[in-house]
Amino acid sequence: MLLWVPQALLALLLPTLLAQGEAKHRRGPQARNASRPALLRLSDHLLANYKKGVRPVRDWRTPTTVSIDVIVYAILSVDEKNQVLTTYIWYRQYWTDEFLQWNPEDFDNITKLSIPTDSIWVPDILINEFVDVGKSPNIPYVYVRHHGEVQNYKPLQVVTACSLDIYNFPFDVQNCSLTFTSWLHTIQDINLSLWRLPEKVKLDRSIFMNQGEWELLGVLTQFQEFSIESSDCYAEMKFYVVIRRRPLFYAVNLLLPSIFLMVMDIVGFYLPPDSGERVSFKITLLLGYSVFLIIVSDTLPATAIGTPLIGVYFVVCMALLVISLAETILIVRLVHKQNLQQPVPAWLRHLVLERVALLLCLGEQSTSRRPPATPQAAKADACSDMANHCSHLGGSRDLEKTPRGSGSPPPPPREASLAVRGLLQELTSIRHFLEKQEESREVAREWLRVGSVLDRLLFRIYLLAVLAYGVTLVTLWSVWQYS
Repeated sequence: MLLWVPQALLALLLPTLLAQGEAKHRRGPQARNASRPALLRLSDHLLANYKKGVRPVRDWRTPTTVSIDVIVYAILSVDEKNQVLTTYIWYRQYWTDEFLQWNPEDFDNITKLSIPTDSIWVPDILINEFVDVGKSPNIPYVYVRHHGEVQNYKPLQVVTACSLDIYNFPFDVQNCSLTFTSWLHTIQDINLSLWRLPEKVKLDRSIFMNQGEWELLGVLTQFQEFSIESSDCYAEMKFYVVIRRRPLFYAVNLLLPSIFLMVMDIVGFYLPPDSGERVSFKITLLLGYSVFLIIVSDTLPATAIGTPLIGVYFVVCMALLVISLAETILIVRLVHKQNLQQPVPAWLRHLVLERVALLLCLGEQSTSRRPPATPQAAKADACSDMANHCSHLGGSRDLEKTPRGSGSPPPPPREASLAVRGLLQELTSIRHFLEKQEESREVAREWLRVGSVLDRLLFRIYLLAVLAYGVTLVTLWSVWQYS
């Protein structure tokens, strides 16, 4: 009878003892969790059952919208030969991860958490124009907000292919695109949108390094859909980076020396055409321009597509120098003095000295005027008069046969008359030589007048060609620069 009383008491107390033990067991982990930092508890809570290989949506029919943004930091290099553009950009993107959401009140009011990028799902958005892996720093973390928004900020060195048009070098403007798209997911899985308004993206130069060769004009944006196959459609966001080259360096080192040489070539026309200095001067200019082209050949951009306009400009300038040298050689040949030179043809005299001279407002270049008498011509005229006066001495024999009057002088000796006759012949030959020399000088002066008129005509034509060529180039460069 007394034995069953302790057993009954033990049966009554055993459930109470078990309940107290379970309560203590429950309060133990809770007390330990309350003592851990909130960040650790939140990180464990988010990543405990997270699967980073699955797109983070509860309804698979819902696409994940990724908003992206690009800010250009610097233009590192523009390789015209390989058609490659290297830029440094700040790239930002965010999307909503439905599996990374929490109540801030349960975790010490934490609304934002940084977690490793390798631990969560990240969209596979790439740039289609990538041609090389840039030296971009690795950013291993992303920010996650309590409502599931994931913010991924990272700097990128982008090496992309770009169709560079160098025809207007050094006044060229380049437009290169950066196309962001998902490499695998279609628009039903991943859609793209713009983080900011297009106007803000276009005019944002807040962090751009503006001290290099290129200046940033703007960043244009465009969203479009494209399909590789009839059933698959992909979303892509294009950022058009519009840059313009600063031409001051090239204008000072390329254009101004060429312009100076062309000006000196024009000034060389004021050298007298009958002097040989003009030919040597223009040959020196041509050689100097050739050396200049050899020096600047490494500065000009080289592509297999086409030649820049400045290269055409240099070639035309050299062609103008060659034409100027050929014109100088022609004029020097016309005015070159030589005794065997033929007189100016009548048609050439009429065409050049009358028609062309009047056209150039030079007045009529008359050739009928004879030059003033020279001492040699006066001497020849005196000798002519003496010859006429002494020509009657040849009849001295007749005078000897005729009877002399009482008052007539005695006739000169025969030897004296022969000496005078020889002297007269010498004087006559000298007169003919001087007349021939005067005719040769007159022919040379007439050719010089013809050459001077032609030289002025060709100089004005050459000057008009140079001016028209220069105005055309300036107009084209101005139109293309501000287009």
